[in-house]
Amino acid sequence: MQPINTFVNRVIHGDCIDVMAALPSESIDFILTDPPYIVGYRSRDGRTIASDNRASWLKPAFAEAYRVLKPNRYCVSFYGWHKVERFMYAWKDAGFRPVGHFVFVKEYASSAGYTRYCHENAYLLAKGRPQKPLRPLRDVLRWRYTGNTLHPTQKPLDALSHLICAFSTRGDIVLDPFAGSGSTALAARCLGRRYIAIEKAARYHRIAKKRLARAPWD
Repeated sequence: MQPINTFVNRVIHGDCIDVMAALPSESIDFILTDPPYIVGYRSRDGRTIASDNRASWLKPAFAEAYRVLKPNRYCVSFYGWHKVERFMYAWKDAGFRPVGHFVFVKEYASSAGYTRYCHENAYLLAKGRPQKPLRPLRDVLRWRYTGNTLHPTQKPLDALSHLICAFSTRGDIVLDPFAGSGSTALAARCLGRRYIAIEKAARYHRIAKKRLARAPWD
């Protein structure tokens, strides 16, 4: 184990399971992450997501996430509704307790099949019995599209900022094990939080690192 300050305010290139294994237990204040949905996603321009064609990482990744999270704290994880049973099994097996669910409503359809897909989902997961927020968020929130030029499943800073404000305080350490282009880390930094971002794909690690390097502190 290495001291937590070794990792703070860094975008780390590596497998999140290995990187989190080096973090001290109970050292993270809040986890906000957007893991692969296990659907073999490919964007219209051909971009793919690392590890999105298999689920072997799911259980060990959230076991490590649970270990490094402080007691009585929260984790928010986006997920693919197609594989909700796999995600729920992994979360509960790790020790997390689902205590809320968010739906982000889009004004456009990401794709269409049996229905037009116009929302994103995330579960609010608790470790222990965290204090309830003084001003609980609505569980249905607006999704302001800001593009996906940096990452094929890039999330808007606005949506992430609401979650960070609700479940952490200034100075807290916010962890994103599946950092992508670094949106969670950037939102955390802009809100006066510290961050640890882990990204496996070299391409997106470079993008996230560059993005954070030129971002101002709150």
